[in-house]
Order: sequence, then structure tokens, then C-alpha cells
Amino acid sequence: MSQLHPNLDIDQANQDLKGKSPEEIVAWALTQAKNPIITTNFRPYESAILHLVAKQKPDITVLWVDSGYNTDATYRFANKVIEDLDLNVITYIPKQTAAHRDVTMNGIPGVNDEQHDKFTEQVKLEPFRRALDELKPDVWFNAIRKDQTEFRQGLDVLSLSKDGVLKVAPLFEKTDSDLDVYLDEHNLPNEFDYFDPTKVEEHRECGLHTQL
Repeated sequence: MSQLHPNLDIDQANQDLKGKSPEEIVAWALTQAKNPIITTNFRPYESAILHLVAKQKPDITVLWVDSGYNTDATYRFANKVIEDLDLNVITYIPKQTAAHRDVTMNGIPGVNDEQHDKFTEQVKLEPFRRALDELKPDVWFNAIRKDQTEFRQGLDVLSLSKDGVLKVAPLFEKTDSDLDVYLDEHNLPNEFDYFDPTKVEEHRECGLHTQL
């Protein structure tokens, strides 16, 4: 049980939300929230979750942890989505510059490099923890989907962070094809030139949803 949500039976809530539309899941989650946030990294299909939540709560805080290693295309995509949807974005960045880290670690450490965990901690996990500590959300909307990694197949629409924040994944059951339809229906942009240096490989976890 979460101190932030002492009356929530998360197992029952997950059962109640089975078969509900993403819009219905968002609406339900907002009834549980006093200070909700949505996190984004502007990876492919992110405009779907941002549009989905922001159309119900236009002023919601959008947390972007910018590692400093995004592609040019991702930064252009982010600028467009932020402007088109008029998003209330708060950006957190690592405490170390990419230039300093590139020298210290000889570039981006590979997944088998002993420095990779330290790299992930610096560019993603520490800024996320700092953001959650300062923003103090009680509900955290995210774009994770069941078909993305083996770990996520064991999750559900609702879960709790280690600090008791209610994590809500309205698109959990959706596929790329489903989201293609959503983007087309709402005339939303997409961008596939994306690289996450903490994952490197598409089906790896970076630790964000396993440790926080």
C-alpha cells in the first residue's frame, strides 16, 4: 500500500481497468491525482501519450530528462510536439556535461563496459530521482507498453514506484499498429531517428522502470 494512495487497492484497480480505453484509463487516473506528471523522452510514438493525457489535462507537468545525447531529429521532434500541443515541459539534465563525460569515459560506454552503469546513473537515473524528489508527483503517466521488453510483459497498466507514486501506462496493451492509427486520426507527428545511450539495444531496460 502506498502512503500517497492509502485507499487504493492496485490489484483491484488493474482488474477494473481491463478492457478500458486509454482515454478511460487517463480519466480514472486523474481522479486519483493531486499532482500528476507525465514523463517523456520523445522517442517514437511519444506524441500519442502526450496528446492523450494533455487533451484531458492541458496544464499537466511534462517531465523531460534530456541526457544530452539525443539525435538532431529527436530534438527537432521534441520542439515540434512541445509547440503543437502547447506542453508544460520541465527539463532536467545531468549534473555533468556530455563533453566532460565523453573525455572521462572515452565516449558512450558499451553495455558490457563496467562504466555503463555509472553512465546510466549520471545521464538518466540521477536526474529522474532528482526530478521526482523536487516535483513530488503522486501520479506518473508513462508510455511503457507490454510488447516492448520481456520485463514489461510482467507489469500491468498500474504499478507503484518505490516511493509509492502511482505509475499509469494508458497505452500498455497497445501495439505500434494501434498507435499508427491514433497518430493518423489526430494528425500527430512521429520520429524514428532516436537513440537511447543507456539502452543501446531496443529490448533492454535502462533501469528507470526497474529501479524507480
